[in-house]
Amino acid sequence: MSDHRKDDEILGKAYDAKLMRRLLSYVKPYKGYVTLAILLNIVVAILPSVRPYLTKIAIDDYIANKDFDGLITIAALLLGTLLSQAVVQYFLTYFTELMGQKIIFDIRVQLFRHVERLALKFFDKTPIGRIVTRVTNDVESLNEMFSSGIVSVFSDIFVIIWIFFFMFTMSWDLALVTLSVIPILFYATFLFRKKVREAYRDVRYHLARLNSYMQEHITGMNVVQLFSKEEEELKKFSSINNDYKNANIRSVFYYAIFFPFVELLSAISIGLIIWYGGGEVVQNTLTLGVLIAFLQYTEMFWRPVRDLSEKYNILQTAMASSERIFKLLDDKTFVKNPENPVKLENVKGEIEFKNVWFAYNPGEYVLKDISFKINAGETAAIVGATGAGKTSIINILTRFYDIEKGAIFIDGVDISKVDKRDLRRYISVVLQDVYLFSGTIKSNISLGSGEITEEQIINAAKTVGAHDFIMKLPGKYDEIVKEKGATLSVGQKQLISFARALAYNPKILILDEATSSIDTETEILIQKAIEELLRGRTSIVIAHRLSTIQNADKILVMHKGELKEVGTHQELLARKGIYYKLYQLQYKDQEVIKSN
Repeated sequence: MSDHRKDDEILGKAYDAKLMRRLLSYVKPYKGYVTLAILLNIVVAILPSVRPYLTKIAIDDYIANKDFDGLITIAALLLGTLLSQAVVQYFLTYFTELMGQKIIFDIRVQLFRHVERLALKFFDKTPIGRIVTRVTNDVESLNEMFSSGIVSVFSDIFVIIWIFFFMFTMSWDLALVTLSVIPILFYATFLFRKKVREAYRDVRYHLARLNSYMQEHITGMNVVQLFSKEEEELKKFSSINNDYKNANIRSVFYYAIFFPFVELLSAISIGLIIWYGGGEVVQNTLTLGVLIAFLQYTEMFWRPVRDLSEKYNILQTAMASSERIFKLLDDKTFVKNPENPVKLENVKGEIEFKNVWFAYNPGEYVLKDISFKINAGETAAIVGATGAGKTSIINILTRFYDIEKGAIFIDGVDISKVDKRDLRRYISVVLQDVYLFSGTIKSNISLGSGEITEEQIINAAKTVGAHDFIMKLPGKYDEIVKEKGATLSVGQKQLISFARALAYNPKILILDEATSSIDTETEILIQKAIEELLRGRTSIVIAHRLSTIQNADKILVMHKGELKEVGTHQELLARKGIYYKLYQLQYKDQEVIKSN
């Protein structure tokens, strides 16, 4: 069985007391709602249970004696119970749904807050579709339990208790005959629960597969269409969808057997009442009113039995969902903050790596004994082949990952002793793959920060050369940005990301292949802006095109996770080492392009 399947199947019991205690902890802030709901449930349970008894009184005491006034009184009482039940049921439904929505709101907020805190290492190994399933489908399953599961179970139990009370009060022997089918019901319920549990495990597993597949392939739709893989991917989707459909059909199949069987037992129970109770009525040992009341109570009894079976399914769903939700909440893949963090103040931007070793997977080092120093205000470039460790340096400098050995300092302070949020306040990163959120141009530059004024946003856009194209948009800075900036060109998105970095006025600026996706004309446009952007800041530039970093104060040459060379452009060329070879290769490539 795959690891993914293990994560999505039901690993615990159908009812897990430990999980339930943890779930009920979310109810504690709403004890008032729970108390009110239980009281209303007791009332809702007793009102319908009284009606058959009133019917018995009407038949035996008033109809049999032709007491019309008494019959009017009973009819008024019956009407009163119906109206009272409707009013109480309204408040019960309102308050239980309100409580359920408040609890689900709290759980969703807690989940999202937890996901925000998780380290990137977690997202490296976890499909996004699975996380979405936890926050949407699984949490919604808990909503059913809190809104219509836990509290309404009390109603069903109270109804059954009141029915038993009235039945045994009127005729204990007829009550025993009526309930003689209960052992068969218990056995049938046991089999039903076992089969439904197995079916539900498959439903949840295939639903998670479906969500993951949808998320992955919609995100990568451009690749699917580019390579004309629509039909092949459709076949794979159809297969997964078919598995999900079949799992649901199996689940429905057990319900289709169980509920008619319950109806059959109900019919048998009614038959026993007519056979045994009717015989006693004929022999004048039982009144007609009691017989009719028993028929009504029997019909009432099987309704909560069916409801409890439904509640079991809700409970089963909630147990499975809560197990996965708590597994996510218990995941401690964090880049931990120090207990007593050191405060960064008056940051100048001096960066120093001392004997740093780093691995994404234990023992597989991608950075080996890296040591270098970038003085405040300097621009350092990092070059090297793909996989040399350039981006990894950025990942550990921003503490997206923790290092295995060595230390990293900013202004002489070990960053492992600094709060992550405090550290990242002084660093801005412009990535090769720009991510824009749904919203406006303005909100994508400020990222919703109340500290950044509209004037600062516009100035930042002007500095990087984004202002002109933004002003040509219909909505200008309030232009709506679609998901991932779908309506903007790659170059325009890149310019917005530059404006975003500048708006936060960082002490340390990192450009990770930031101009590789921009056409030559746009690159020329922003080169001067980049020079302004870098001035007065400590900057790290990662670039494949060596022509863009010739003016750097120092160039770090990476090769297979090791720092091989450090120097200026001219110094490294004079050494005729790795940098010289890289430069020669690019120079030749450019000559070939020019000659063509």
